[in-house]
Amino acid sequence: MTDTEVLRYTAFSHDPDGGNPAGVVLDAAGLDERAMLEIAAGLGYSETAFLTAPPEGFGGEEGRSFTVRYFSPKAEVPFCGHATVATAIALGERIGPGELLLATRAGTVPVSVTSEGGQLRATLTSVEPHTEEIGAADLAEALAALDWPEADLDPAFPPAIAYAGARHLVIGARTRARLADLAYDFARLEALMRRLDLTTVQLVHRAGPAEFHVRNPFPVGGVVEDPATGAAAAAFGAYARERGLVPADAVLTLHQGADMGRPGVLTVELRAGDPRVRVGGEGVRIP
Repeated sequence: MTDTEVLRYTAFSHDPDGGNPAGVVLDAAGLDERAMLEIAAGLGYSETAFLTAPPEGFGGEEGRSFTVRYFSPKAEVPFCGHATVATAIALGERIGPGELLLATRAGTVPVSVTSEGGQLRATLTSVEPHTEEIGAADLAEALAALDWPEADLDPAFPPAIAYAGARHLVIGARTRARLADLAYDFARLEALMRRLDLTTVQLVHRAGPAEFHVRNPFPVGGVVEDPATGAAAAAFGAYARERGLVPADAVLTLHQGADMGRPGVLTVELRAGDPRVRVGGEGVRIP
């Protein structure tokens, strides 16, 4: 492992001090699960991506298809949006802009890398999403762990579990002040999330027709909060469309990380007739 090169990139920001940092290992051949977990834990970021050769017959352009696994400091996760964007930016710097095809545990994820004014931008396309209701008792437990009274919830955003590669509980905050005041019971929320197989909790406040502020507690990953969460953004896009909160054709802007001092911007694109969700943003290497 001492010879393994671990790159550090931030996703959803052009500023190394913004967005969500991720580890990227472009050549993970020879690393087993234990070694990957040790590297991710040692780095301490919410996720690290590990690339190996694609499955036989996987498709995509030669040299631009990969298998990707994602590890938090505590466990492997099926999919991670910000680490995907970070990986795509790292690859874009080395093999140029263009199309990538990634084999993840959640399914096949295409990623497009473009260059705009010299700044690389990556846009992933999620696996097919879905949503499901959350039981009243489980919601009550989530709110108790967050210390959020029901009166602080936005009634336009009924709590639900949304999936676009990983499972996220979506809860709407009535005010920006409610969203900004986040001090939760780490162990209690972690226990509930493990029982419901949740990756993060997506806390949302609507600032405009297509503009949102979001925060993502991530105790199951061993971190209090994720600064910019691409998988949750994809899940939220599916949730918002399914409930008629946004048009079938829409481009949403999600602001995340400002309350942590790491502001980032995630772009969520919905296309009529395509159930998948596209999530894009800038990225840059961390010196």
